[in-house]
Amino acid sequence: MKRKSAVIAYDISCNKRRGKVFKCLKKWRLDGQYSLFECLLSNKEAEELFLQLSALIDESEDALMLAWLDNNQQARAVTESGRIGFQMPALYLG
Repeated sequence: MKRKSAVIAYDISCNKRRGKVFKCLKKWRLDGQYSLFECLLSNKEAEELFLQLSALIDESEDALMLAWLDNNQQARAVTESGRIGFQMPALYLG
């Protein structure tokens, strides 16, 4: 199963829903800080994760995004704090 680098970000207005999404991502053992999570996922894993997350959010009020990162581009941190809590830099430039 080939895994690719991705970033999951969310903006959830309700504290209760935000807590549930955070707990779901932690169950997947994803590394993150606040509402941004860096992960390695296969396409099938990404689909399953989004099914689980979709059940927890209000699509009319909340935002949820998964961005696949280009594994051919070198990741660079813009600031030193970009590395806090992440195995790789939190901000990617391509």
